[in-house]
Formats: sequence, structure tokens, C-alpha cells
Amino acid sequence: MPRNGSQFRRALGSWAARRRAHRSSSAHSRITPTLFVQRRKERASTRSIAGSIFALQLVISVFLVLAAVAALLLQARSTTVRAAHDRGLAAAASFAHAPGLIGTLRGPNPSAVLQPMAEAARRQAQVDFVTVMGRDGIRYTHPDPDQIGRKFVGDLSKPLAGHTTDETVRGPLGAEEQVVVPVTDARGAVVGLVASGLTVNQVTTEVVRQLPLLLTAGALALILASGGTALISRRLRRQTRGLGPGEMTRMYEQHEAVLHEVREGVVIVSGEGRVLLANDEAMRLLGLPGDVEGVSLDDIELDSSTRELLTSPDAVNDKVLPVKSRLLAVNVRPTDRRGGPPGSVATLRDTTELLALAGTADVARERLQLLYEMSVAVGTTLDVERTAQEFADFTTRGFADFATVDLVEQVLQGDAPPTSAPSGGSAAVCRVAVSGGHSDHQLSPPGEAVLYAAPTRQDQGFSSGRAMLVPDLMADDSWRGQGVTHAQAVLDYGLRSLITAPLTARGVFMGTANFWRAHDSVPYDEEDLSLADELAARAATYVDNARQFTREHTTAVTLQRSLLPGAVSEHHAIEVCHRYLPAHAGVGGDWFDVIPLSGGRVALVVGDVVGHGLHAAATMGRLRTAVHNFATLDMPPDELLMRLDELAVRIDQETADSADLQAIAGATCLYAIYDPAAGTCALARAGHPPPVFVLPDGSADLMDLPSGPPLGVGGMPFEAVERQLPEGTSLVFYTDGLVEDRSQGIDAGLTTLRTVLSASGRTPQETCTAVLDVLPPAAQRDDIALLVARTHVLPSASIATWELPPDPAVVATARADAARQLSLWDMADETVFTVELILSELITNAIRYSTGAVGVRLLRHDCLTCEVSDSSSTSPHMRYAAESDEGGRGLFMIAQLASRWGTRYNPRGKVIWAELSLP
Repeated sequence: MPRNGSQFRRALGSWAARRRAHRSSSAHSRITPTLFVQRRKERASTRSIAGSIFALQLVISVFLVLAAVAALLLQARSTTVRAAHDRGLAAAASFAHAPGLIGTLRGPNPSAVLQPMAEAARRQAQVDFVTVMGRDGIRYTHPDPDQIGRKFVGDLSKPLAGHTTDETVRGPLGAEEQVVVPVTDARGAVVGLVASGLTVNQVTTEVVRQLPLLLTAGALALILASGGTALISRRLRRQTRGLGPGEMTRMYEQHEAVLHEVREGVVIVSGEGRVLLANDEAMRLLGLPGDVEGVSLDDIELDSSTRELLTSPDAVNDKVLPVKSRLLAVNVRPTDRRGGPPGSVATLRDTTELLALAGTADVARERLQLLYEMSVAVGTTLDVERTAQEFADFTTRGFADFATVDLVEQVLQGDAPPTSAPSGGSAAVCRVAVSGGHSDHQLSPPGEAVLYAAPTRQDQGFSSGRAMLVPDLMADDSWRGQGVTHAQAVLDYGLRSLITAPLTARGVFMGTANFWRAHDSVPYDEEDLSLADELAARAATYVDNARQFTREHTTAVTLQRSLLPGAVSEHHAIEVCHRYLPAHAGVGGDWFDVIPLSGGRVALVVGDVVGHGLHAAATMGRLRTAVHNFATLDMPPDELLMRLDELAVRIDQETADSADLQAIAGATCLYAIYDPAAGTCALARAGHPPPVFVLPDGSADLMDLPSGPPLGVGGMPFEAVERQLPEGTSLVFYTDGLVEDRSQGIDAGLTTLRTVLSASGRTPQETCTAVLDVLPPAAQRDDIALLVARTHVLPSASIATWELPPDPAVVATARADAARQLSLWDMADETVFTVELILSELITNAIRYSTGAVGVRLLRHDCLTCEVSDSSSTSPHMRYAAESDEGGRGLFMIAQLASRWGTRYNPRGKVIWAELSLP
């Protein structure tokens, strides 16, 4: 406890200020009604010392004033009673010794003489009664004439004996204070008695008459006492800061705990340079004696710098002060900045023990900073070799002079590496990255195979999976086992210290990182070894992430390439050139296709599945397969897209029931059928960008093609458009990745595409090159599929058509006409015979099962197509005929003779076709 009262009051004031700040902050917080009432009760029940003393002094003052008033009342009553007694005694004694009284008493009618005289004496003496009586106590006078002649009330024994008495009795006038005086003759004999006095009411009235004065005096005394008490309490409240006894006790205990238990020295010095307070820690740090409080600093063994610092009038922050074998951090604050007494407060901390911790903290901070910078500089891409090079470049900024990274072959290919490091240098390790110094270093260059020979440190680290340290390469003879010539070249270059750390992540071994320091750098030590191990562990994680991405990317690309069409076969109807550019972020779901159809026609397809990765590639494969199957049925474009949309809806419904499958996020498709015989192109699209038609004169035009909804929406019809195309027209199909980018909208891309395509005489190959030289964005985020087809028209000389009436007799005529046409085309006799059999069977069935005319068409292109059309919509089906059946073998025979056959429908009915391969 401080000996100085002012210092204690300052400490008390500081603590009370914190308490008030806490209460003030609590008052502004959210208070519920219940909490408000509770706090009111707490405040009402918690009184400060000043308040308690004020209440106690006020009670004492009230009690003293009330006691004084009561004493005054009693004294006033006693004085009044004594005055009444004296007045009555004087009146009675005067009347008793009046001349002639004795003679009158012995006269015949004493009452008549004495009554007027007694009343006059009563009024003059200001008493309530003057009564004259004989020795027998019979009254001769009385203020009430009715009482004359009656017995006197009171004790007359003593007055008859010659003594004056006073008493309080219940007389005719009520309670009376009376004095009885004997009347004696010359011989001293009592001849009569005289009584005089006042009633009690008269005495009380006298007291009540004095009561206002007494109460006024009491009130003034109470006000003066309360005012003095309030002044004393106010001064005490300022000194105690409004604290209660419990708070004072807690503050005292906390004051003791803080000053004497805290591991920080506290010294309070007065303005005269005397120590007011020094806690235990300050005594220990400064070597002060136990009875230092109150002693001048000049009388204490302290050096001058310490003495000047403790009495400094200015604030001091973290001043390092050497005291004996310690280094103290001193903070000084003057105590008179807020009107307090002059002096200063100093706090002292022992920083000697913190020096070692500070050094350790600096090292840890540098490591954390290095690891943070590594997280920013390494792993910016998901390329294995790039990640390894970034790591090597980063470590040469301050940790190593040279760095090399060697990886096993499987990591470079994206395959799973071994789960443990192989021994004996038997693994296929390739140097991937080298960094540091000049390019004339003697380390193995990137791309070269590296074998770690036993028993070098590199082999030990490679086989054990632990980082190895070679502080001095020149003193380590085993390191030369890596190759004497190579080792000597490395030493001659100036490399002197090495750390080799394995790259292991998720339980798999991927390679080794080697860190080298030259002769002019500090050699590696054990602390550097742990840091190198941590750097290698993080680098291994980055490399493994890149490896897994490489593996998934390779898998996705392989899947996508297997699902995309390979080399598009040549077709007589079109010249085709295509390009496919995968997105930089990975494979996507763009695809294209060229599908040969019956009658020399060809289908052109371009589609796009939203998203990237395996799911998009797999979805693309499913849709492409479905398009092939629907195209085999010779569906028109709008019907094919409708079937494809139903398939996409069904796929979404199936995936909705399975948590392991993803729904189709969105897909678009453009489907076109080009007929070289008619020179027409029928198209329909499902949310896909419109195609561009480049006419032979070089004009490029976006086809006004109705845009249906994307695949998978369901319930919306698609509309097909047929357009006549001149020979040599180029059809340009593409996906939105070619014309749409974040930097520009699709309209700007389409405008640029039309501008690039506006040129005549280009081949499809040249058109693809011209488009891709201009349009692909610099940062390609989506796949690009580009398909260019230049149309050809089948010559009229290669087409033969007949229209036959529905008469079985015309079958022979049709065979003859077909034979003559085939002869003109220089067909072999075997082909002529086959065509006759096929046409005979098809025409016969058409006449038999349909009504109306029958059409026959022969097309000569890369094969020979025979077509028979009728108005019936019934499709024939091939079946096995029994031995007893007369029919059912015609289609079976056609299937054996033709390379392909089938049925397609048109607005007028159906067409049954068969294709024969030409020699």
C-alpha cells in the first residue's frame, strides 16, 4: 500500500475513471426492461463511501436536532412549571400575609369580604385561582362561586403543620398546579390556608407558545448540520471517486496484486525526487532496498543515467537502460499533466531474456514471409514443367545461388508416380528446371536424364525420402561418386554447399530439388535444412496439383479426340475443311460432323455443349452418336432436332434421379442437309449461331434462319428452311467460341467474320486459315469448331428419272429403260443385271401396295443409287420367309445385292433406295 495519500488517490482516481468508462459503455449497450430494473436495483443497493457517510451523518444530525428540540421542550415545560409555581407561591404568600386576613377569617362572614379581594389578587398575579380556606379545608373564595363552601382538594396535612407545599391535583378547574401557604397568627398558630396556582392547560399553553421558536431553531440547526455533512461528503466523494466500500476493498487488493505481483517494475517519484512507491519487480530490477519508499533518489545507489531517467519531466518511450547485467526497457510519464502533483511514474521491463526470443521470432517471421512469397510466385499455372521452373527461380532469389528440380518420368506424363523413392538411382529421373547464376554453370541442363549414384548424399536423400545436407562439397568425398569429372567441374565453378530435398506429396514421390550455394555465400546449416524441407514440401504439392491436372486434361483430351470425327472422307457433293481449337482451360463439348446420306446427299452438323471437362466431352459424344443414329433414318433437319431435344430432356430426367451424374447444362446444334442433285440445302438450328453462306461472287451472308431453343428445353418446335444454292457456294458452320469474347459481343464477332469471309475463289482450306488468322481471341476461354463446305451440283447427265403409271405391265419397260441408261454410263453387265433385279422388285412392290404414279431415279456419283418413290407412307420391312411363303424374299434379295438400302419419307410419300458400289 503506498504511504503517500495523494499517490493513492491518483491510483484510486484512475481506477474509478476506468470503472465509470466501463459503466458508460455498458449504459449505451442494448438494455432490456428486466436488465434495466436489475441495474437500477444494483445502483440503488451499491452506495459509495461518501454516500454512506453522508447518510450516517444526516441520521446523526437529525437525531441530535430532535434530541435538542426535545430537551428544549422539556426545559421549557420545566421552566414554565417552575414559573407557575413561583407565581402561585408569590400570590398565595402575599395574600396569606395580607393585613387583616386573620381578623377576617375570624369574622362572621369571611367569604363576603375575602372573595372580591381574592379575585383581584388572582387577576393581578395572573394565576388561575386564589383560594382562602379555613383549617377545616372549607373554601371561602374561588373563581367559581359554586365551589365556595366546599371542601378543598389536596393534602392539607403539611400546610396545617405550618409548611408550604405544592402539588398537582385534579381540582374543580381540571388538572391544577397549586401551592398551599399556611396563615399563622402572632403566636404562630395556623388559623387558615391560602392556595394559589395555574391549571396544567395554562402551563401547556405557555409551552406551545414557545414551540415555533424551538422548531425554528431545530430546523436551522438541522439545515446547518446537513449542509456541513454535504460539504464533507462532497469532498470525500471527490477523494474516493464515488467508490463503495466493496469496490475500495477490491481496488486495494487489485492495487496490491498489480504493483507487487506483476512482472513489470513500477516506480513513482515525487517532484522533490523522493520515492513514493516501488513495487517488488522494480526493487529486483534496480537493486533497491526494501525500505526505499520515502527515501530520496540521491541517497540510493543508482547511476546518474538511471536517476535522470526516473526523474525526467518529459515522457520517455521504451528507453533501453543498461543496469548491471540487465537491459531494461523504461517508460516514463509525468504525473502533473492533468493537474496532479509534480512527479513521474516509470515502468521497467527486463528485455534481456527476450533477446533470444526476438532472434527466434525474426527467423520465424522471415520464414513465414518466404513461404508467403512462394505461394504467390509458384504454381501460377497447372503445367508441371512451368511449376518446377517457377520453384527453381524463386529459391534462387535469396535461399540458393543455384537450384535444380528433377522429376520422375511418370510425373511429366501425368501418370501416378511411385509411392516411395526408388533406390540405387534406378528410376528414370529427368532434369526439368535449372535456375541461378550465369548460363555457363556446370550443372546438367533441363531435359537431360539424371542418375544418382550410390552412396552419394543425393542418392541417400533420393532413396530415403529425407532431405540431406552437404555443408562442404570439397570435404565430402562421397559426393564425387556422382561422377568425378562432373563433380570436379561443379567444384571448379565455385559451388561449395548443397541441400538435396525430396519432392513428396500425398504419399507419392515425384522427384528431388537440389539447392546449391557458391563459395562466396554462407554454407548451409541445419536450420537451412529444415527450411529447404518445408519449401520442397510445398513445391511438391504444387507439382502434384499440376500432375493431376495434366492427367485429367490428357484423359479428357483423349476422350474428346476419340469422340470427335477423325479424317472426314471425301464426298462428291462437297469439299470439306474443318478446324478444332480446344480451350486453354481444358477440353469442352464442341463438335462437328459430316454424315453421308442416301441419294448422294450429305448432312453437316455443328454442336456445342456448355462447360468444360470430362462431363462436357461425354455429353458431346452422346449427342453426336444420337445425331448419327437419327441421320441414318433420313430425318429432315427439324424432326431430327426435335428427336435430339427429346433425348436431351430424357438424359436430364435420368441424371436428376442420380446424385453421381450431372445434367446437361446447355447444348446447341445446327443441322443441315445438302442435296447435290437438286442443289438445295435444308437447315434447322437449336440455339446455335446462324451459318454464313459465301456465294461464288465472294459475298458473305448470314442466313436468316429461325433460332429454336437450345436442346433440353423441350416442348418447342423447330423450323427448317430450304435454300437453293449455286454451285461453288461455301457453307461456313462454327461455334460461338469463334465470334464471342468477353472483350466484345457476338454481333461484333459476326461482323468481323462476314468481313473475313467476303472473298471469292477461296478453297475451304484457305477459308479456314483466313478465319483463324483473324478471329480467335488472344485469351481463348472456349472451344472453337469451324466447318467449311464448298458445294458441288450433280450433273444432269448423271441423273435419270422416269415416272411410271400404276400398271404391273410397265415393270418390264422400266427394266429396259434402266438397262439402256446404264449402257450409256458404261456400266458392266453384272451391274446392269443387279439393277434390273432391284428395280423390278421395288417397282412391283410400289405398284402393289400403293396408289398413284411411281417414280424411278438413277443417280451416278461415287456409287450408283436406285430410288423408287410412291405415294404410300408404309415402310417395308425385311423378314425371313418360310419355305411355303410365296413372297417376303424381295427385300432380303435387295439387301444381299446392294451395299446399302433404306427408306426415307418426303411430303409426297416415301422413297425406297438402294446403293451399289461401282468398280
